[in-house]
Amino acid sequence: MQDEKINIRDLLPEEIGADLAAMGQPAYRAKQVFDWLTRGAGGFGEMTNLPKPLREALAERFYLGAPAVIRKQVSAEDGTVKYLWGLRDGNAVETVVMRYHYGNSVCISTQVGCRQGCAFCASTIGGLVRCLTPGEMLEEVMFSEKESGLKIGHIVLMGIGEPLDNFENVVKFLRLVNHPQGMNIGMRHISLSTCGLTERFAELAEQDLQITLSVSLHAPDDETRSRIMPANRGRGVARLMDECELYFKRTGRRISFEYAMIDGVNDSERQAALLAKYARRVCAHVNLIPLNHVDERAFRPTPPERLRAFKAALEREGVNVTVRRSLGGDIDASCGQLRKKTADAISAGTERL
Repeated sequence: MQDEKINIRDLLPEEIGADLAAMGQPAYRAKQVFDWLTRGAGGFGEMTNLPKPLREALAERFYLGAPAVIRKQVSAEDGTVKYLWGLRDGNAVETVVMRYHYGNSVCISTQVGCRQGCAFCASTIGGLVRCLTPGEMLEEVMFSEKESGLKIGHIVLMGIGEPLDNFENVVKFLRLVNHPQGMNIGMRHISLSTCGLTERFAELAEQDLQITLSVSLHAPDDETRSRIMPANRGRGVARLMDECELYFKRTGRRISFEYAMIDGVNDSERQAALLAKYARRVCAHVNLIPLNHVDERAFRPTPPERLRAFKAALEREGVNVTVRRSLGGDIDASCGQLRKKTADAISAGTERL
């Protein structure tokens, strides 16, 4: 059955080589196939330097395609491009291409939906549907680059889903996208964002990937963090800081704290002082994020003058801190918004995939 086939983009070159060897094919065929995959081939019929019987045999064993563009939004403000990609099983995920002075970056999803339940996030509305495969994540990068015409040099795993809740697939995706025969995007140009699944930190450090670990902290005290981020319950900020410190010592890679500024929730002077204490302890960079409003959520962004005061308080404590430049504010900026709006329209019968 077609649904039992494997996405060939889930496979590393050596795995493709092993399958081809079992089919009686010479070793060089694996590089030919992987080259086609990296170039964004949408079907085995495009692989014209392969014998037709081999193409047919591959099509019987694997599937190969491209995600469909359900929605494409381009910001009139800054050129940010947001895609809603339709997947093979009828689900959809969001990917965002952003332009910076240092090059183009893509923010990808790692799951369809999310089970973490963060109170200010659109991605978690409706819960987790399923995890993405390594090949599906690779296709987000590959086809965002191909469709937009913008060369991608940086990746952030900060879209829909929790990357460490899809650990094995995410690690394999990182090896695929970094592979020198593939897209060859450097690990130091990749950032993985987590809400703090601390039980995976040591295992991630052991992979020695040299990526940047971005911890979505959003509150430095247990009372606030557990209220807005259920993942904190049963773990706690103290344990999170312990694991961050161990990760930093094992990898030598500085951690980033992502901190969405929420009016009246996490923007007090006391919280700034506590955040500064933790940031100094693990040599973290703090990235303050003006909150994107989500219709289904009651939270509002911290007013600009209080955000500036919060930043200044951190700087006085010697913390390296920046305020993230808001991109795509006119195109459903929050992760999950475009997917949910489209799903709602389909449910209401006003739209079809």
